[in-house]
Formats: sequence, structure tokens, C-alpha cells
Amino acid sequence: MSSAARLLCSLTIAATAALLSGCASAGGGASVTSEGPPSASSARPRPYPVFETQAFAAAIDAGTRTRTGRPGPRYWQQYARYHLEATLDPATARLEGRGTIRYLNRSPDTLASVYLHLYDNLFAPNAMRNRTVPVVGGVELREIAVDGRTLMPRAADGRGPGFEVESTILQLVLDRPLLPNDSVDVALEWALTVPPDGAPRGGTDGEVYFVSYWYPHVAVYDDVSRGWQIDPYMGNAEFYMGYGDYDVSLTVPEGWLVGATGALRNPDEVLTPAVRARLDSATRGSAIVHVVREQDRGVGRATPRGEDGRLTWRFEATNVRDFAFATSDAYLWDATTAAVGDTNGDARPDRSRIHTFYRPERRAWAWDQSARYSQHSVEFLSRYLWPYAYPHMTAVDGVTSCGGMEYPMMTCIGGPRDTLGLYSVTVHEIAHMWFPMQVGSDEKRYSWQDEGLTRFNQAQAMQEFFAPYDRERISRENYIALARQGSASEAGSVGEVELMRHGDLYPTGTSAFGIASYDKMATNLVALRAVLGDSLFLEAYREYGRRWLNQHPQPFDLWNTFNDVTGRDLSWFWRTWFYETWTLDQALVSARRTGNQVELVIEDRGLAPMPVRLVITRVGGAQERIEVPVEVWLNGARRHVLRLDDEPRVERVTIDPEERFPDVDRSNNELVVR
Repeated sequence: MSSAARLLCSLTIAATAALLSGCASAGGGASVTSEGPPSASSARPRPYPVFETQAFAAAIDAGTRTRTGRPGPRYWQQYARYHLEATLDPATARLEGRGTIRYLNRSPDTLASVYLHLYDNLFAPNAMRNRTVPVVGGVELREIAVDGRTLMPRAADGRGPGFEVESTILQLVLDRPLLPNDSVDVALEWALTVPPDGAPRGGTDGEVYFVSYWYPHVAVYDDVSRGWQIDPYMGNAEFYMGYGDYDVSLTVPEGWLVGATGALRNPDEVLTPAVRARLDSATRGSAIVHVVREQDRGVGRATPRGEDGRLTWRFEATNVRDFAFATSDAYLWDATTAAVGDTNGDARPDRSRIHTFYRPERRAWAWDQSARYSQHSVEFLSRYLWPYAYPHMTAVDGVTSCGGMEYPMMTCIGGPRDTLGLYSVTVHEIAHMWFPMQVGSDEKRYSWQDEGLTRFNQAQAMQEFFAPYDRERISRENYIALARQGSASEAGSVGEVELMRHGDLYPTGTSAFGIASYDKMATNLVALRAVLGDSLFLEAYREYGRRWLNQHPQPFDLWNTFNDVTGRDLSWFWRTWFYETWTLDQALVSARRTGNQVELVIEDRGLAPMPVRLVITRVGGAQERIEVPVEVWLNGARRHVLRLDDEPRVERVTIDPEERFPDVDRSNNELVVR
């Protein structure tokens, strides 16, 4: 921790008063008087610095992390190559799978075991769960082999090689240790039942299938924990996933369309010439092309006939963290492209394909506009953040319980929607293509690190998309405003929970998880942008993403990047808004004229320290802005006095009129000077 952080909470009151005086004078016609150290009755907690965990400090010592927020010179990350085959029988909802996984040990450690996730064991009768799910049975493991040798269930005494399943975790105990810079090949055969609507994040309603978490997925072994991340999947907290390459073959009935992660490699085998021609035409510009219409669906029109009534679709994806797919014979298919900027550094603009699959009756939910919504989402976020990295983005009309769920290059969206609702969920899920798909944070332990950032990015896109239609409505329904309202509804209550909490440890049956992970984090970013200014905030925000593309950042990496890029120690901000549930309540207590000045009394009634943003309105409408730095509150003060020159005459004083900070009581944020 820097010396500035250690000294932050021991600044003298006199130094703070001098700092305030200089700031106010720069604003024109203001001086500040400190009332001295707070009394015992007005004492407040002072945010102490954010101290690294022992594991993170050890990673710095090992050279894999830095205190600047950059990956260290010895950063390493594991990798996997998946070759998977699956056959889906819609009549029984059964999926039969087989495949091989080559796991590459790029760590400096020797590994005695390899762990994999069997996420669909969530649906087994005896699974640990923290939400209600349909029980349809878990993953049926039929065969496991390592480097060509069959692996059997491990002996009861726990000795020797073999495999064990506990909840959603599969442990493969190797008969030879996996050395650094070596690899191991795992072959598996398995089967499962695709759960019905009501399952989180996928399933089937009998007409469409969105198939997620359907294959054994290698767990993360990272440089900070120096251990396997094998928390069971319980239904609430999401995922921490490693990156890999995928070669996947999906066999479904003829006449069924498939959308999936990755690029389709055999369109000649699964699409008719007419459909391929329309699909090719969709790549030539920004117009929406109806690739498969109502009259095009079915065998011989959308797809050719298969030899046994089935067709196999083959997809490939490189350097992604998961693979999901959707399939149905009821789907329509729209396509276009989105301008994403220069993705490969050749100084030429690139475009990615946009696909949407939906049922005809979903036009009532605005799904016929989905391709346009997806196109704008990708284009806006490519401009606001950095270029979209993948060959396509696909939005799928899925089961109701999908809600909105993200996968690499894919989103499953369910439930009734209107125009605002469908665009809102579409841009949110597409924004996840940046966080956590490209910036691979640990969603299970730090859900805010992807959901909160995504909620914030969503709001920026919504403001642009809806601005030409109805400015008043967008002002009223701005997503950041809604997020702030949601956060404020819990602020200071016994049900509020801090952000730095494992996603499975939030109180069940409450809104605490959503408020903290989505709403509060989004409002945190709005407040941080106000503290830093738009330009500097965006510079640091983008730099964090660039530094950790396709890697695994910790919260410290985010915070350290902001400290590094801005040149400021923001420990007080991180401590206040991530580790505590303190509230902000800045208040204008009184304003009185004394000679040629106005004496303004400001109180900080909450526990969360923030700068005070003041707008002074004078006769004739002229306004000036004055900021009381946060340091005055960091020293424990509760009240400060500003003396403003009263020429031209002061009419009104307002705290934070743009509502950038999450003040819980705005009724005391304005005073008319009599």
C-alpha cells in the first residue's frame, strides 16, 4: 500500500482547511472556515486503506500481479482445448455427449488432480441449492479416460488414481502428476436431461431448447489462489471460467435451426442454397435480412434432409470461456452486421455478424426489432469501450426462465417484453461480451465486477438509443436513475449487504444480491465518474479492460488500475463503497448574510465521505461551482462553514443538482438565501 494511503486518514485539520480555502477561491468569491476537530458526540468512522489479501500480496511477490493494476511479468493462466459432440433428442429432452479436453498446465505448479464442473448436477435430487429448480436428474457419467487409460471411481480409502463426484464438482485424481508446461488429455462420455422452463439460465419449453452448461468444464486454477476454484454451483452465484478453444459438433433433427457460440463451419451441409444466399447477403451491409421466414422453415426449405433424419452442425470458437447453443424448428432467423472498429490492428474497420432467432408470435414482444437492437448494442459498446472481439453476436428467444443470460457470442432472453424492455435486456446481455467474457473476472466471488459494470454500460447505451424517441421518458426511466432508486431503497437498512461478499452468501429471499451486485455498483461508477471527471474516468475504465483482456482480474487489479491511471489514491472510495454499507447524506443546514458575505453551513450526516458539489446561483441566473474536497470529512468533521462573497447577490445554493452522488435524502440539498 502506498504511503499516500497510509497517510490519508491522518491529515491535519489545519491542512484540510487550507486545501478547502484554495479550492473555494478557485471557484470565485468563497472562503472556508473549519470548526475544528469533531466532538465525541459527532465522531464518525474514517475509511481506512484497502489492504491486500495475503494471497494477492503473494501473487505480487511471485511477479504475477502488480500494484499498478497491470498483470505482472510472470503472469500465467491455464488453458484448455475442447472437442465435443452432442446429440439432442427433442422427443425425450435427452442430450448424449462425448468429447476430449486437452488441459494445458501453464502454471509453475505440479498438479496431482484436475477438477471439472458438472453444472447440470444442480438438477439432481440431492444437489445443494440456494434457489428452486426443476429436478430432472444430474449428469450421467458413462466413461472417463485420462491419457487413454480408463479412470474408475476412486477407492473408498481415497488412495490411488480415480474420479470422485461431489455436488457439481468432478475430481480426476491422476496416476502421474501433471508437471508445469505439460498437458493431459481427458476423454468423457455423458448424458443428461435438458431441464424444463423454470431452470435458471436455460432449458426447454418443448418448442425451443437453450442448452447451457451441458458439458464437463475445467475449473479455474489461478495465480492468486494457487489452488482450484471449486465452489459448487448452487444456482445463484454465477461462474468463474477459464479460457479455451472449442470444436463442437451438434446433432439435431433435420429442419431445426441452430445458433451457437463460435463460427458455423459447415453451412453447405446444414442450410439450403436459398438460406445460404440470404445469409451471405446479410454480411454485405447494415440492412436487416430475413434469412429464414415463416415460409422457409422446415426440411427442404431451411435445411436439407439428413440421411437418418438428423443433421450435424459444426462450430468453432477460439479463446472463449464457455459454449452454449439454441435450437428449434419454430425459429425465424434475421441477420445483419455491426461496425465494431479495428479489431485486428490493420487500420481498416471491421464488422461482426448479428443473428437473432425468434418465434413468429414473439413479434408482439418486439423480437422483429431484435437484430436492430443487437446491432446498436454492439456498435455503441465497441465505441464506448473497445472493439467487439468475436465473429458474431446472437440473440435467442428462449424459455421464460432464461430472463436474460449471457454466453460467449450468445444471449438467451425469455419472458414478455416491450420495446424498452427488450432493448434494455438485449444491451445488458450483449454488454456482458466485454465483462466477463473478455475481461474474465470471478463472478462467483465478486458478482459486482461484471454485473455492476454491465449495468452501468447498459445505461450509457440506453441513453443514446432512446434519445431520438422520447427524451422525457428516457430521463424518467434512465437505467442509472432506476439503479440509484433500487440502491437507495436498501441503503442503511438492516437488509443491505456490502459488495465484497461471495455470491452464494447473500441472504436468500431478499433483493440484497441484486441491489449490491447490479444497482449499487452501477451507481458507484456514476459517482466515481463525477469524482474523476468524464475523460479521466473513461481513460482508466478502458485501460482496466485492455490490461485484462482474456485474463482474470481481481478487484485489486481494478482499483489499482484506477489509482495508477488517475494518479490518485482512491482507497477511501474503494473502502466506503465496496466494503461498507455506509450512506451518504450531505445537507445544507443554514445560509445567512453577514455583511457582504453569505455564511453557508454544510453538514455530512451520513457515514460515507464524498466531495460536496455545490452550485451557487446568483441574481440574474449566473452560476458558479464550488467543491468541498472529501478530505475534510476523512478527517472526521461533521460540519463546515463556507463564506461566499455576496456580490452579485446569492439567491440559491444546491448540492449536486445533477444527482451524480447517491445521496439518500435530497430534501436537504437546496437552500434559498433570504
